[in-house]
Amino acid sequence: MTMASSISSKSSKIQKNYSPSSHGTLCKSVSISGLLIFLFCIFFLNPPSNYQPSSRLLSTSSCPTTTTISPNSPTNISHIVFGIISALNTWNSRKPYVESWWRPNITRGYLFLDGPPTLEFQPWPSNLPPLRVSEDVRKIPTFLKMANLIPIRIVRTIIEVFRQGDKNVRWYVMGDDDTIFFLDNLVGVLAKYNHSKYYYIGSFSDNVKSNTDFSFDMAFGGAGYALSYPLVEALAANLDNCIERYPKPHFSDVLLHSCLADLGVPLTLEKGFHQIDMRNDTTGFLSAQPQTPFLSYHHIDAIHPIFPSMNRSEAINHLMKAAKADQSRLLQQTICYHRPTNWSFSVSWGYSAYIYENIIPRSILCRPLETFTKWRGKAEPLFMFHSRPLSSDPCQAPHVFFFDSIELTQGDEQFVTTYIRKSPRGLPNCSSTGNHSADAITKIQVLSPATTRLEAGGRECCDIEYVGAGTTSSAVTQVKYRPCLKDEVIA
Repeated sequence: MTMASSISSKSSKIQKNYSPSSHGTLCKSVSISGLLIFLFCIFFLNPPSNYQPSSRLLSTSSCPTTTTISPNSPTNISHIVFGIISALNTWNSRKPYVESWWRPNITRGYLFLDGPPTLEFQPWPSNLPPLRVSEDVRKIPTFLKMANLIPIRIVRTIIEVFRQGDKNVRWYVMGDDDTIFFLDNLVGVLAKYNHSKYYYIGSFSDNVKSNTDFSFDMAFGGAGYALSYPLVEALAANLDNCIERYPKPHFSDVLLHSCLADLGVPLTLEKGFHQIDMRNDTTGFLSAQPQTPFLSYHHIDAIHPIFPSMNRSEAINHLMKAAKADQSRLLQQTICYHRPTNWSFSVSWGYSAYIYENIIPRSILCRPLETFTKWRGKAEPLFMFHSRPLSSDPCQAPHVFFFDSIELTQGDEQFVTTYIRKSPRGLPNCSSTGNHSADAITKIQVLSPATTRLEAGGRECCDIEYVGAGTTSSAVTQVKYRPCLKDEVIA
C-alpha cells in the first residue's frame, strides 16, 4: 500500500466512526495524517542540499528522465548546467577564477568539494555556484578494492550533477576549479548541435606527449567538455558498471572516454576548449590561437599571469573586461599591413597587438611565437600546432602591446580597444625594409563594430587609419576592422 492510500484509508475510518465523544481522537488522527504528509513532502519531494544518494540508486528510475524543451527554440545559457570539480585544499586559491566567469542568478550548476566544508568556507557566498559535497566513494562496496578513488570521485560528479534534477537541460558542461569558461561563445558553439542526440564535445591536449600517453580522441577534462542531456542520462544508468570494467583508472577523463567509447560515442572536436598543457609565458599562444571561438582556458596556476604587472586573478578579470563586451572577437587574430612603413600588424582582439617592422604573410603570423615552454616530454614535436621560435632579428621580432581598456563610441556602434606598450623592444630598426622604426608608437587603438558579432570561424580584415608621428611618448596608431573583400589575400 502506498503512503497516500494509507492516509486516505485512515481518513475514511475517522469519518465513519465520528461522534462528539470522539472529537479528541479525530483531532489526533488528523494531526498525525498532516504530519505524515509534511514529512513525505520534505524528505521525498525536497531532499536537503547535502543529500547523498546510496549506491543502490544508480538506475535512471532514480533520476530525472524527461525535460520539457521546445526542440525548435534556440539554445541559451539557461539550457546549460555546469559541474565544477574542486577540493578543500585548492578552493581558496582558485575561488577568484570561478568568480571571474560565473554569472549569479543566470548560470546554473554546482561546485563539488571532496569533503564537508570547514568553518573557513562558511557562509557560502551567494555569488558562487551552489555548494555540494561529492559522494564518498569509499562507502560504495563496488569500489573498495580499487587503489585510486580520486578519478572515480571526479567522473561520478557527472551522475551527481544529473541527480540534482534541474529542468529544461540540454547540456551538462564539466570543468575544474581552474577552468575559465567564456559563456557567450560556449552557448553559440553548443547551439550548432542537436541536443537530443548523443554528443561528447571537447578537445585534446596542446601537448603531443599527453595525447600519446592517453588518447588523441579524448576530451581533456581540465579544458572542460560538454555532454548532451540524453548522453548523461545514459551514463547515469551505466557509469558505475563501466568503472568496474576499468578497475585501475589513473585519470577521470581517460575513464570517461573509455565509458563513452563503450557506448559508441566518439569525441566531437571543438578546438576552442584549451587544456593549456604548456608552461610559463603563454603570450605567444594567446596572440595567435586557432581561428575558432575561444571557449575555455585551464592550468592558470602553471603559467605566468597573462598580462604583465598583474597577478593571475587580476589578469583573468582584466581579460573579462573585453570578454563582457564582445566574446565573438575575443582572442581572434586579425592581420593587416601599412605599406608606406613596411609594417605588419597582428591584433588578438581584447588581448594583444603586435607590430613587425617587415611585411610578413598571414600564413606565418598565424603561428604562435614560442614564448611558452613544454608541459612534458622531450621528443619533437612538442605541440599539436605549428609555432615559431623567438628571434632577436629586428625584422622578425615584434613590438608587443597589451590590452588596456575598451569603450563604446559613435552612438554605441563601435568598440575602441586600446593596447599599450609595456616595455621597449630593445632592438635596432629593421634596416632591410627602410629603417622605419616603430619604437615611437606607445599606443594602438583598434576600432571594431559593436553591433555585429563575428561568425564562428570567420575572419575580418583591417586598415591602418592613422600612424602617429608624435613624440616618443605620445605616438598613437589606429587600426580599423572591416569585412574582408571578396578573395582578399592577406600577405
